Amino acid sequence: MCLAIPGKVIELYEENGLQMGKLDYAGTVNTACLAYVPEIQVGQYAVVHAGFAISILDEEEAKKTYELWDEMVDGAAKEGLDIFGMPFDEKKENGKKDSEK
Repeated sequence: MCLAIPGKVIELYEENGLQMGKLDYAGTVNTACLAYVPEIQVGQYAVVHAGFAISILDEEEAKKTYELWDEMVDGAAKEGLDIFGMPFDEKKENGKKDSEK
């Protein structure tokens, strides 16, 4: 399964002849290649997959995506799972040092 998430463009720049940008993913800032969406402007949202912006998304659709993501995270947490489907207790157990087991 592939996951592409929206990010808000907060900075545009060129690197090695490619249009690049810094994007804000609901509080986490990272870089992405914007070569596939050369018309994108600061303040717009892009759908990013594997470090490449693959389409431009309007703000309303981006917010809907974030709301759905929050619902999925909350639903998993109610079942005792993280966003990857791993039980919270199992993560704690796997995170212990051998001396703590």
